[in-house]
Amino acid sequence: MADEWWRGAVIYQIYPRSFQDSTGNGIGDLPGITSRLDHVASLGVDAIWLSPFFTSPMADMGYDVSDYCDVDPLFGTLADFDALLARAHDLGLRVIIDQVLSHTSDQHPWFQASRASLTGDKSDWYVWAGPRVDGTPPNNWPSHFGGPAWEWEPRRKQYYLHNYLTSQPDLNFHNSNVQDALLDSVNFWLERGVDGFRLDTVNYYVHDQQLRDNPPMDGGPNAGPYEMQDHIYSKTRPENIKFLKRLRRLTDKYPDRMLVGEVGVSDDRSVQVMGDYTREDDRLHMAYSFTMLGDDHSPDHFRSRIEGFFEGAPDGWPCWSFSNHDVRRHVTRWSGPETDIGALAKQSIALLACLPGTLGIYQGEELGQTETDLEYDELTDPPGLRFWPEYKGRDGCRTPMVWDLEKANAGFTEATPWLPVKPPQAARAVSEQGADNDSVLATYRRVLALRAGIAALKQGDYRFLDTPKPSLVFERSFAAQSVICMLNLSESQVTIPTPCALGDIKFNQSTVIESGSVRMEAHGCLIAEILLG
Repeated sequence: MADEWWRGAVIYQIYPRSFQDSTGNGIGDLPGITSRLDHVASLGVDAIWLSPFFTSPMADMGYDVSDYCDVDPLFGTLADFDALLARAHDLGLRVIIDQVLSHTSDQHPWFQASRASLTGDKSDWYVWAGPRVDGTPPNNWPSHFGGPAWEWEPRRKQYYLHNYLTSQPDLNFHNSNVQDALLDSVNFWLERGVDGFRLDTVNYYVHDQQLRDNPPMDGGPNAGPYEMQDHIYSKTRPENIKFLKRLRRLTDKYPDRMLVGEVGVSDDRSVQVMGDYTREDDRLHMAYSFTMLGDDHSPDHFRSRIEGFFEGAPDGWPCWSFSNHDVRRHVTRWSGPETDIGALAKQSIALLACLPGTLGIYQGEELGQTETDLEYDELTDPPGLRFWPEYKGRDGCRTPMVWDLEKANAGFTEATPWLPVKPPQAARAVSEQGADNDSVLATYRRVLALRAGIAALKQGDYRFLDTPKPSLVFERSFAAQSVICMLNLSESQVTIPTPCALGDIKFNQSTVIESGSVRMEAHGCLIAEILLG
């Protein structure tokens, strides 16, 4: 386990509620995860990222933490976590855990003390402000989950800031005691042996102390209130980097540990912020944003994201993902009525494996899992419940992992699962793909092994080639080795001139090499060595 193991690694995200139930209550847990780690290791990934399992009232499925240093009974105990960590390490898997530092639950003892008095020792641990003269909130900042980002507290006769639910009050990072307490909680897990942290909403930590109004921004014809503001005062403040440097100094006291931040910026500035937060060697090790988690599946989009990041931060390091627990699954986002989902899923992992940076895979993605279509009465996600049917929330990508088609709930639980397992998802179970050498699962294993064995893919330089759209073609080079990656990001056949002398073919999906050209069918992909001479 060498230094900088994270550079070019593949990280597999596990959503604990939905991975494996071991207790029969319909909710996944830590022992369940431990029992399924062999499957994760078989993919050839380097690490797992565990979404929150800390003590929480679960108003936002664990992203509302009430105790940073304990396991919620739903998921098990600290001893269960230690057992999971040990088993993962035995299998050669690093363990990364979520840290939700920007806000807590309103049930956290810190907030209970803070809301009770204007003069207590934690009175300014959260972001408090008085009303305007007309009684309205102190500024125009909106919540991600609808309405203003301010909630009235009658005991203090003040508003408190919440960027998400009203039960998720934002901490005041201008208070050094708050920073110290959060660093203590991070240190608790470092001492326990975790290998890294995924930092939730990493650019939300520090707010503008003057509480200035955000200016307007044209969010487009389908924009909601949040997208109609330029959030220059409510997040991504320059003081944020000072705390990241404190966090890095703490992490660097332990060997081979890593920080990856979630940058919550949805516009073209996302790659700039990713670069700002990872440049030099005293900030985050790497960062990711939602820039590849949207609907744009065009060659120009992927090229601009890669080039934009490395042009802005040549010494920074990105992490790229196509799916996670906050967005619709990518094979659903990028498909149409006639799409071969299996072909799209296989091409997607080939594309991801060829990108420069570290890679993130979300559970079920290796099965070509699609978004689950849920009815209103099946939802649990607060924004989905609030904005149905225009926005159905995030439950559709959070439904349980499917293991065995012949078992109840595809082997996830024998009880009623917290979200339903429906036939379209169950049909993609591990049991149905494990013995099929042409399955999506087999392709994930094959492609990830390919990436691990080719230095040019894992750590090489890149160069995009100008080819007819909708093809995306680029080279990866390291030392004396060069590899070309060619993809047809469309439903139609594409033929392009052969851009170089092709050597050993490493991966070929629906591609025919002809005299002087390469013909790619829908979702075709070719990865080949380049003959140098």
